[in-house]
Amino acid sequence: MLSYRHSYHAGNHADVLKHCVLSLCIESLKQKDKPFLYLDTHSGAGRYLLQGEHSTKTGEYLSGIAKVWQQQPIPETLTPYLSVLKYYNRSETLKYYPGSPLIAKQLLRPQDKLLLTEIHSSDYPLLRQEFNKDHRAQVSRADGFLQLKSKLPPESRRGLILIDPSYEIKDDYQKIPHELKEGYKRFATGTYLIWYPVVNRRQTQAMIDGIINTGIKRILQIELAIRPDNNQKGMTASGMIVVNPPWKLHQQMQEILPWLKSILDPQGTGHIFVKELVAE
Repeated sequence: MLSYRHSYHAGNHADVLKHCVLSLCIESLKQKDKPFLYLDTHSGAGRYLLQGEHSTKTGEYLSGIAKVWQQQPIPETLTPYLSVLKYYNRSETLKYYPGSPLIAKQLLRPQDKLLLTEIHSSDYPLLRQEFNKDHRAQVSRADGFLQLKSKLPPESRRGLILIDPSYEIKDDYQKIPHELKEGYKRFATGTYLIWYPVVNRRQTQAMIDGIINTGIKRILQIELAIRPDNNQKGMTASGMIVVNPPWKLHQQMQEILPWLKSILDPQGTGHIFVKELVAE
């Protein structure tokens, strides 16, 4: 049930999209001095060795972050994201890929808080070790979905919530609309990021329809595909559902997506879009 390890997939095209969106949302929240909470429901190990056994077995990062890392110049909107990559890779060699928790760790300010959750028995100790000296962070071994009920709203009444399961457990697709609604009932002004893969388009679309049917307003959808939808095994596309998106995010992604697609889909067989899924 818990065999999934993100270390096999770290730095792939889906991570590039997800972490670009995450970085831009963090930077937007930092425009106000008031602190905010970053809540990560499925945190993973935090840091991934790209020359390790898992990454080299799949090589997914080679067609993801490795391509972006090599580009000069880069769009300005990618600067926050790539600044974290450079922090963890001090030479020109791309050795480590920072997951969402480490991206937040580097971009958040001293007054902000991190609440990180991971249930996997191998990844949790690695995550805890990454944050053992960070007094802003609370690291828990628990069901990340339950945090949406028990930890919201934050004391600061400002927050960014990343919901990023592996979808290895198939009922994650059905759970997400319900769990999002539970969190939203408690904290309607937070920004929620829901990452999704496209392996089976029908399954993914059913989840998105479920999110639409929650009645929640102000929802943005962002998607990047490197191949057309098909019936073969493997992820052809991924996307981000953003509830209460920062006001600049739509425009920023319209600017960055064509550049990302040109790098990550040089054959031009995929697609990109950013659209308002539900209006105010």
